[in-house]
Amino acid sequence: MSGHHAGTPVRRRLWTPAYRTLTLVGLIATLMVAVRFGTGLGPMTNMTDVFPWGTWKVFNVIVLTALGSGGYALAFVTYVMNRGRYHPLVRHGLLTSAVGYTMGAISLATDIGRPWNIWRVFVYPHEWNLDSVLLEVAICVTLYVAVLWIELSPAMFEVWRNSGKKWLADLSEKVLPVLEKSMPWVIGLGILLPTMHQSSLGSLYLLAGHKVHPLWYTPMIPLLFLVSCWILGYAMVIGTYILFSRRYGRPTYDETLTKLAHFMAYVILAFGVLRLGDLFWRDQFLRLFDGSWQSWLVILELVFVFVPGLAMLLDKSRRERPSCMFRMSFFILAGGALYRMNAGWLAFDGGIGAVYFPSVMELIMTVGLIAVQGTIYLFIVKEFPVLTRPLEKKAQAEAAA
Repeated sequence: MSGHHAGTPVRRRLWTPAYRTLTLVGLIATLMVAVRFGTGLGPMTNMTDVFPWGTWKVFNVIVLTALGSGGYALAFVTYVMNRGRYHPLVRHGLLTSAVGYTMGAISLATDIGRPWNIWRVFVYPHEWNLDSVLLEVAICVTLYVAVLWIELSPAMFEVWRNSGKKWLADLSEKVLPVLEKSMPWVIGLGILLPTMHQSSLGSLYLLAGHKVHPLWYTPMIPLLFLVSCWILGYAMVIGTYILFSRRYGRPTYDETLTKLAHFMAYVILAFGVLRLGDLFWRDQFLRLFDGSWQSWLVILELVFVFVPGLAMLLDKSRRERPSCMFRMSFFILAGGALYRMNAGWLAFDGGIGAVYFPSVMELIMTVGLIAVQGTIYLFIVKEFPVLTRPLEKKAQAEAAA
């Protein structure tokens, strides 16, 4: 797996002012987690019995895990669709997924009403409610976090092997061959698990029935959630790769990114056909023009996702300009995230008088967990071979072959 990867550590100073700021915000989030476990959900959140899902589930899990689906989306197109030319981006995608899903799992554990019982899920499988969609989500997300770090671990063992520390070198020499042999099975599991739980996140809203607005409630919502996570994953990989390559003085243009943007545009087109076709099929299309605020949310989704997607599909020059790709990725991320937040929060009807807006402490913890993601990402990028320089055309052809 590492044979085709030409990654190098960034090797820059870690404790920059930005890194110290992220660390401070992350420590505040850690304090909020401690407060939550000490006082319970009630004093800390604005969630209620009629609106029991707040920002920790809707944003930290349903949105952020989709933003962190770059590793899954790239693995699917690289290994299942046999597009080896995307291989140099896989490790970067895995890192965005690993930190995103880890924080999502922490947020999910924090949001559980009785967290002291969470261990029973893994110790007593005979107690499982096999009709529960949320059980599948919890198990798949937890297992996928472990799979992601296993997939990413060769980058760390490669550095430790040459670290000069004998015990680390010996450990790496023993572990790396085992990882190489087992990686096809790990990759297969890493494709299966998110396919299951990303579609199941959509299935959760099938259970909500009339509480989900008709513009989003559809039997196709599991498929729409699955395809949207591919879009968000690709956009996240492209945007963060360009951002950090520019930040650390590496060439931002890569033909691989251009091809990935082209492929993402086709996925966006497929999502658009599914989204609009579903509205036609359910006789809900005219609701887009009824002037309601829900209709404007859908229009905003469509504009943010499909305008840049079609621009990349039809105009090759836009795919060859890193600044243009970065801006379009930003809008696609905003539109895809808005689609998921609309279904699960903004357009969700909890009942008469049910209004939810996150408390200050909820927002602090949400922002803090994002900051923790940043600290972990920057540390790994600076210490381990994740970011790659663009390969020459000859090397790209050899890698694809």
